[in-house]
Amino acid sequence: MNATDGALFPRPAALIAPGAMHLPEHLDPGAQHDLLAACREWARPPAGLRTVRMPDGSRMSVTQVCLGHHWFPYGYARTVVDGGGEPVKPFPPWLRDLARAAVATAYGRPCTESYDIALINFYGAGARMGLHRDSDEKSPAPVVSLSLGDTCVFRFGNTESRGRPWTDIELRSGDAFVFGGPSRFAYHGVPRTRPGTAPPHLGLNGRLNITLRVSGLPERP
Repeated sequence: MNATDGALFPRPAALIAPGAMHLPEHLDPGAQHDLLAACREWARPPAGLRTVRMPDGSRMSVTQVCLGHHWFPYGYARTVVDGGGEPVKPFPPWLRDLARAAVATAYGRPCTESYDIALINFYGAGARMGLHRDSDEKSPAPVVSLSLGDTCVFRFGNTESRGRPWTDIELRSGDAFVFGGPSRFAYHGVPRTRPGTAPPHLGLNGRLNITLRVSGLPERP
C-alpha cells in the first residue's frame, strides 16, 4: 500500500546524511494532483518535454522540461539552446513557496532562498539516472526534490566520488528530499523505478521528479 493512500505504518522524516533529509508524504494527494496537472501543461511545446543529449552523443533515458532557466550539459541558458531555441518557460512563484516550505520542514527554520529553477524529469519504463552532482548552479542553497507517481530507489552518495558509501532510499509519490549544507554537492541518482507503484488516484504511469534549485544567476531583465 502506498503511504499517500494511508499506509498502515507511517514513515517518519529521516536524516540521511548531514544536511540531507527525507520527508515522506510531504505532499498530500490534492497537492500531488495540482503539481501533476501543472507538469502536464509545462510538458507541452514550445520548450516542452525533450530528451537530453550528452556531450558524448548518448541520450538520457529520462525526458525533461525546464522552468526559469534551461539546463543543458553543463550549464544554464534562457532559451532551449540544445533544441529549437525557444524561450524557457517561466518559473512560477508558487513553486518557490513549495521549495521554501520543504526546506523549512527539513531544517526547522524559515527559508527565504530565491528558488528560480525547476528541472522536471519523467521516468518511463526502464529509465534511470546515473550518479551525478548538481553543480552547475552559482548558489549553495539546498536542492529540493519532489516525487510523483511510481516509487523509485534513490541512491544518495558522498561528496568525493561516485563510489561507496551511499544510502538507498525509497521515494514514493508525495515524498520530498532536501539536501544542502555538507551534502549539497553529494553524488546521487536513481538506479531503478518500480513500475505500477503509483497511487491509483493520481492517474500517472511512470515517475515525475521535480527538482527545485537556486541558480545564483542574474534575474531576468
